Amino acid sequence: MAKIKTAFFCSNCGYESAKWLGKCPSCNEWNTFAEEVIDKGNEQTWKGYTDDKKTAKIIALNDVTQTEERRIVTADEELNRVLGGGIVPGSIVLVAGEPGIGKSTLFLQHGLMMNKHIVLYISGEESEQQIKMRADRLKASSENFYLLTETSTQTIFQEIKKLKPQLVIVDSIQTLQSNLIDSSAGSVSQIRECAAEFQRFAKETNTPVFLIGHITKDGAIAGPKILEHMVDTVLQFEGDRHYAYRILRTLKNRFGSTSELGIYEMTGDGMKVVSNPSEILIAQRDEQLSGSAIAATLEGMRPLLIEVQALVTQSVYGTPQRTVSGFDLRRLQLLLAVLEKRGGFLFGTKDVFVNIAGGLKVEDPSIDLAVICALLSSYEDVPLPHQVCFAGEVGLNGEIRAVNRIEQRIAEAEKLGFEKIFVSKYNKKSFNPKNHKIQVVAVAQVHEVYQALF
Repeated sequence: MAKIKTAFFCSNCGYESAKWLGKCPSCNEWNTFAEEVIDKGNEQTWKGYTDDKKTAKIIALNDVTQTEERRIVTADEELNRVLGGGIVPGSIVLVAGEPGIGKSTLFLQHGLMMNKHIVLYISGEESEQQIKMRADRLKASSENFYLLTETSTQTIFQEIKKLKPQLVIVDSIQTLQSNLIDSSAGSVSQIRECAAEFQRFAKETNTPVFLIGHITKDGAIAGPKILEHMVDTVLQFEGDRHYAYRILRTLKNRFGSTSELGIYEMTGDGMKVVSNPSEILIAQRDEQLSGSAIAATLEGMRPLLIEVQALVTQSVYGTPQRTVSGFDLRRLQLLLAVLEKRGGFLFGTKDVFVNIAGGLKVEDPSIDLAVICALLSSYEDVPLPHQVCFAGEVGLNGEIRAVNRIEQRIAEAEKLGFEKIFVSKYNKKSFNPKNHKIQVVAVAQVHEVYQALF
């Protein structure tokens, strides 16, 4: 019997060490090393999916023949968008999200919609009956959709060889086990080895693979960091449980933009594509109220109009509160300091609350102007005009800075019926006002916006 070898792995980054270490030399985290058994004594190795062995040879870059990518365009417009135009053959995509957010539902629905392709859905978490019940609830069916409830990668690849699927969905990568490693499923070495086997399978057979993954309590993808390096695309599926809307966000993409997002609505019949999210993100209200402003933001290539809500009240306690939802707290403190220093508004004795309606988290600095206008509206208790929106970044000197793709933002505001949009005067060269029916107001300082609105 061959000797069993053990090694220590960092649970944070996957660094391998022959002995236990207090501090990881790769990621500098403390007490993250765990011992795992690796059965390498039997000399088992990955034999490859195909029988023919390819020999590697050196080739000049100029001699490489480039072929155009033929993507598989799905019926799901949002998934096509986040993947950069469709599924690339031979690509491996990692999808991560919180438990119960709808990852399995989305990709079961996606697999059933691709009825022209042979799809294999591998589940290590649910039985065939559970998946069938979910498919019945989705009211979708496909003759080319096949199920496999198995966790051993050796058995999975034997079944794949018989079926020859054109798309493989794995739910989830943390439940799989490779015979080459003796440690339990979900450990660092098992996740790394199983992902590597699927990566080699995808590249050898030119078959796209979707790996559904878990996340830790900190919100990071469970397993070693190398998992994100190995795959071609990383998608984050997120959303607030109290809202019906879910966001599929691109974190990494070798075949397209890394700042795209798709928006879905969770219903009893599955995930519904939200084609015009701006209408949903702007609250429908009959009466005008103070402290509300509309921002023209951009997520990837997609312009969105979102509602920024602010509430400014007299502080009851000694220390004023600063509470945000969907916005950066430090950014809010910076904007309040600008208003106090450059505008003379006394926010130091006020409680300030800022909320991005719809449960969104926005990092685009172009919503600064809308946040400031919402704060001033609540401070003065004067409602802003109903058909006005804003797009501009605010600097420390109170200047309104230019933002990118201003033409798209203006066009989206015009499409939704807005009559006026405030932008930076430094954006004037980026668009032609004659091309738009909406009135474009160019401003340079915060006090100019205040004079125009109040």
